[in-house]
Amino acid sequence: MNVQVVLVHGIRTSRTMWRSQLAHLAERGISAEAVDLPGHGSRMAETFTLDGAFTTIDDAVRDAATRGPVLLAGHSMGGLVSVAYAGSEAAPPVSAFIGASCTAFPRGAGLATYRTLARAFDSLPDRGMWLTNRVLRATIPEATRPDFAAGGYALDAQDIALGSLGALDLAADLERLTMPVWWINGQFDQLRMQERLFRRLAPHSELIVVPRTSHLVTAMRPRVFNALLDVAIATLDQKAPVQDAPRPS
Repeated sequence: MNVQVVLVHGIRTSRTMWRSQLAHLAERGISAEAVDLPGHGSRMAETFTLDGAFTTIDDAVRDAATRGPVLLAGHSMGGLVSVAYAGSEAAPPVSAFIGASCTAFPRGAGLATYRTLARAFDSLPDRGMWLTNRVLRATIPEATRPDFAAGGYALDAQDIALGSLGALDLAADLERLTMPVWWINGQFDQLRMQERLFRRLAPHSELIVVPRTSHLVTAMRPRVFNALLDVAIATLDQKAPVQDAPRPS
């Protein structure tokens, strides 16, 4: 089968965060598209909305589905929005899903604290970019380090995007994910808190934790993440039957 891959970036960054994955897939001759969500990357001047994000993903997925089965992958905020899209009652043509660094429900005190910290960070001199760059230098390999900033940082969209995530009904969306699903988290990822619940709610999902890795798993360990992409693609290529995953007792 001619598997098609659609990649959805996380908050503040853009489609350029997937450069390593796009290069890897191109080397394998696999068609892939990384999208820019509203308010990010090439669409920085737009206002972020969930409807706009869903439309962006849907356009890419439905176009790709005309050529083959679609593997949808999203990171962080992009993963959460992609869960809501793939698990919607409209049943979009997604044949497999990878959610990276996105296994936490964006609601309540947790979301409020995250927004408060993001606003405090944004109030720092240079909007905290000096600290962002320092963290990236300390944690991301030189080869992939520029990828997060190449499309610009969507600082103005951050609070709006975070606020909108609280409207998602992810528990219901997770239960409707009938395709094979892989949750990929870094060992030190701050969004691991509810990974086992995500694993339990999505009936055909697996959880993979990458050692010595934080939230930016796609860039910190690109070879590992690319190998996991290959696993998902091989699953679709082989038309492997979906088995009911055992539920923890």
